Amino acid sequence: MSESMAGLKRSCRCAEVSTDDIGKKVTLMGWVQKRRNLGTIIFVDLRDRSGLVQVLFDETSLDKDTFAKAYSIRNEFVLAVTGEVAKRSGDVNENLKTGEIEILAEDLRILSESETPPIPIEPGIDTKEEVRLKYRTLDLRRADIQANIMMRSRVTQLMRHFLLEDEGFLEIETPMLTKSTPEGARDYLVPSRVHPGHFYALPQSPQLFKQMLMASGYDRYMQIARCFRDEDLRADRQPEFTQLDMEMSFVTAEDVMDVTERLAAYIFKEVLGVNVTLPLPRMTWREAMDRFGSDKPDVRFGMELKDVSDIVKDCGFGVFTGAIENGGSVRAINAKGFGDMSRKQIDALVEFAKGCEAKGLAYIQLTPDGETKSSFAKFMKEEEMEALISALEGEAGDLLLFAADRDKIVFNVLGALRLELADRKGLRKPDEFAFLWVTEFPQFEWSDEEERFVAMHHPFTMPLEEDIDRLESDLGNVRAKAYDIVLNGIELGGGSERIYRSDIQERMFKALGIDEATANEKFGFLLEAFKYGVPPHAGLAIGLDRLIMLMTGADSIRDVIAFPKVKDASCLLTGAPDTVDKKQLDELGIEIKDGE
Repeated sequence: MSESMAGLKRSCRCAEVSTDDIGKKVTLMGWVQKRRNLGTIIFVDLRDRSGLVQVLFDETSLDKDTFAKAYSIRNEFVLAVTGEVAKRSGDVNENLKTGEIEILAEDLRILSESETPPIPIEPGIDTKEEVRLKYRTLDLRRADIQANIMMRSRVTQLMRHFLLEDEGFLEIETPMLTKSTPEGARDYLVPSRVHPGHFYALPQSPQLFKQMLMASGYDRYMQIARCFRDEDLRADRQPEFTQLDMEMSFVTAEDVMDVTERLAAYIFKEVLGVNVTLPLPRMTWREAMDRFGSDKPDVRFGMELKDVSDIVKDCGFGVFTGAIENGGSVRAINAKGFGDMSRKQIDALVEFAKGCEAKGLAYIQLTPDGETKSSFAKFMKEEEMEALISALEGEAGDLLLFAADRDKIVFNVLGALRLELADRKGLRKPDEFAFLWVTEFPQFEWSDEEERFVAMHHPFTMPLEEDIDRLESDLGNVRAKAYDIVLNGIELGGGSERIYRSDIQERMFKALGIDEATANEKFGFLLEAFKYGVPPHAGLAIGLDRLIMLMTGADSIRDVIAFPKVKDASCLLTGAPDTVDKKQLDELGIEIKDGE
């Protein structure tokens, strides 16, 4: 039977009691983590978000009814306990914040009873994620998940303090119901009842609105913004996500990067006690791809790519020469210490490479006992093999892996392989933080699906001055004033200097195949705002979910979001998305086709 808390007021949270409070009477409220019955004495570990405290119920000092209630307590009951803080009667628990004290209970109220929970309320459980997310309210009680969510709250508090108090930003909200625009990911659409046949789109980002805020003279804007993208999920992606969004006027890329990296250093010092060395290292997109096969390189370990095309361009191995003749390249990595792999293990790497669109994977195995094995040696001259080994600084115990194809595939294969192999050796330590900036991204990327160039970021990114004249003739070599901040091989966020000159914006639209009528239809509100004086401006957005995932060492952003979705964008807790009443559909003028 649940009781009322009328007349009671909580003194503090459970783990906020300390040895300084010995002799004081306190009232604590929380959940039962564990109950131990020793006959005339019952111990209860009482839990709230601050941690645990031990409560002692002594039959000799309590009335019969109170001790009987204590006897009925089970895990996850919600209690209100009044008692005196005392030095712990048993051994000190050094692993517990309150390990030196206990509460000598004088009064007990059972505020709420609990059935047996379907999942353990303990840190580090191995329960299937599907079950955990179905019972997410229980999962969120676990200390490790609560620590993640509380760190997230702390980080957003620090972001606001740094930007609003120290850097002169204004926090401004932008609309959630907006207009669908092209050149981005797939929108989530919201039908309008008042305007039949018309739809809002949930924002993929506040991009256009924050640019208009700069045109409106607000100078420095920030927002902890909710964003939505209808795309496939990964460990670091959700259909709805949160980002720190920023925009600044009368600045260049250097100014935005300076504020961002100082913010990062401030947060890591305040929350984790980690000193981030500034300025952060930088590399161009081209260098990142050439060295790491990725535009978000993990630089905590080596295993860098090496272009060996010049060495093998005239060799007898058709796979190599064919790739080069078709405009591709031959590149390799030295997987140091992997030379003792079995043939079966190497074959598994070949299959892994095929999963990254490779036709195959060539190798030279330098075994620890000095033997050399290779999948292509019979096609090579001895001096060519020696040149390859020398170029890759190969030695006994190494495994040299080669990919030959179009650059895009070669980078994808070797970039993924170096991460896979690093994980096998434990080279990617979660408590080591390697930041860097990647700059000078391509302005455009080729879309095989659309058979045309599309904007790599968005159509409002300013090209480098020296590349502007290539907008009409050489789109593949136009570089953008774009920059990504990368941490441990994950893109934390990205931004750019924006196009504020109408002549360059017109050329950009033309390069993307967006005619004047389409531009006005989709972006007319922005273009109109820019007719009346717009300052040079630049900005950036940081993925809050990804940042907290990395700071906590979580394996997935689902562990740092209170109520996440799963791979098919559904919510196991609420059952969303779900069907709706026909009346609601009729009001919106929507008909669901049979079988769809």
